[in-house]
Amino acid sequence: MRQQLVIVGAGPRGTGLLERLAANAPELYAGPGLDIHLVDPHPPGGGRIWRQAQSPLLWMNSQAEDVTMFTDDTVAMAGPVREGPTLHEWAKLDGRTFPDRQLQGRYLRWVYERAVADLPPNVTVHHHPHRALRVDGPREGRQRVWLEGRPHPLPADLVILTLGHLDSELDAEQSELAVYAREHGLVHLPPDFTADSDLSALAPGEPVLVRGFGLAFVDLMVLLTEGRGGRYEGETYRPSGREPVLYVGSRRGVPYHSKIGYDWTGDRPPLPRFLGPAEVAELLARPAGFDFRRDVWPLVEKELGFAHYHRLFTAHPGRTAMAWADFEEKYAAAGGPDETRALVAAAVPDPADRLDLTALDHPLDGVRYASHDDFQEGLRDYIEDDLRRRHDPAHSPDLGVFLGLLSVYGQLVRLGDIGSWWHGFFSYLASGPPGPRLRQMLALSRAGLLRFVGAGMAVTAEDGVFRATSPTVPGFSVEARALVEARLPAPTVRRARDSLLRELHAEGAAETPDGLLRVDPADGRVLDRAGRPHPRRFALGPYTDTRAPGAFTRPRTGGPAFRQNDATARAVLAFLSGSLVKELAR
Repeated sequence: MRQQLVIVGAGPRGTGLLERLAANAPELYAGPGLDIHLVDPHPPGGGRIWRQAQSPLLWMNSQAEDVTMFTDDTVAMAGPVREGPTLHEWAKLDGRTFPDRQLQGRYLRWVYERAVADLPPNVTVHHHPHRALRVDGPREGRQRVWLEGRPHPLPADLVILTLGHLDSELDAEQSELAVYAREHGLVHLPPDFTADSDLSALAPGEPVLVRGFGLAFVDLMVLLTEGRGGRYEGETYRPSGREPVLYVGSRRGVPYHSKIGYDWTGDRPPLPRFLGPAEVAELLARPAGFDFRRDVWPLVEKELGFAHYHRLFTAHPGRTAMAWADFEEKYAAAGGPDETRALVAAAVPDPADRLDLTALDHPLDGVRYASHDDFQEGLRDYIEDDLRRRHDPAHSPDLGVFLGLLSVYGQLVRLGDIGSWWHGFFSYLASGPPGPRLRQMLALSRAGLLRFVGAGMAVTAEDGVFRATSPTVPGFSVEARALVEARLPAPTVRRARDSLLRELHAEGAAETPDGLLRVDPADGRVLDRAGRPHPRRFALGPYTDTRAPGAFTRPRTGGPAFRQNDATARAVLAFLSGSLVKELAR
């Protein structure tokens, strides 16, 4: 009579789900016994991305005090709150430290072991260090999960997919570049998790084109410099002689904004204000659906502006020309962007204190440099300015916007697939590198090992080489025999290398226009193309249309992933208890 639950993916999302199963089981599970099977070739807790077997040079992108795997009373969920230590409390670290990923892997392993220990005595966890190949079985009956290297499947009353970031087959452009590289003896590294990439083919002293200026680039930069024996002495980089020369560009042409380097003081903006549950419900209720740019983005702009100006007026009133109560009333009543801009111009004298999201998203639009060397100096100045601003409390409205971004993300996950642009914008503003990493970029730039290409970087494959250009520096181009795509693969179901997801798609699982797996936002059940939720299959994570900002979060920020984990855990336990009752009634 023991029931069987299979969870495919034992990284932080699977671990967080296990914690919620342990928290909710005393209330909801009344069965005689449950076997939970965790399927993952990597160790439980950290999984692939946060495994302890990776370079100690790779840091987390968050300060230790901003990382927790535990719920608190800000998480809107039905299950019980079970608080636990943040990373810095658990590791007894200075909270402002940016830990290495190995330490985070140990923390996640501890969270996993605690969750297992908190399960009722009649629930047992089994880890299977294999890849899951496919799931089959009737909609109304037991499922089977087939594992690599195992002749017999795991039987499952329910299956939950917590797969995390996926490897992907190459798209048309990447396939053409890969073929060209093979034909001409070039090096082409497609989108990948950088810690898993084989970088040995990137030769010392040779130019390497890098497309992507976000967090994957930071990892690449570290592994090809310090990882090859170089070292920093203050603001100076001492090369080992084994480094290539990196030519980096992207759509924006600039790195992600630095992490903010000061603490919050005073009143927080009361969020959500203009984009909350009521507005989300209204958008979802529209018979004709909604368009992100037309219907959602104005609410996002309004919310982020409110967070920015709340902080400016309450913490820096000397830089405003109106009482906050008057501004707030007029801001709420403003009927459109023109009216809002006029209000802000009257109430905020210095244009530098006004929030311009378009300018933030396109910092090099229309900017032209006479030479490549001039641009190197210009972008170093840009990075220096960003570091100064993000570490100066005089610019604390930036921290208000950061809190607004977290609030907005927590609401937008309820809308399903809203396209990829928002996730990139959020990461660019709210999830950039630690300040010391940008200081390292500056040192590498001064050493001549890091060269900036510009915005709108275009890569062509011709004349036996790769060539990069950018309108930021008209007439400049650089040639190289190596090209690295510094970004994670797009999380599309159709092109996933994971055979399990491809099989689900072939069997009828629905996908969004951007290729994400469609799931029921209420509990994560996988939807078919008719919109029907599968009674026995669930999915959580970045490859679904309810992807959250991360599987862990900073304390007291609502934790959208925690909310989703709780809803799925409760649905699973209720199903198992209900199916047992039906079985006994027969």
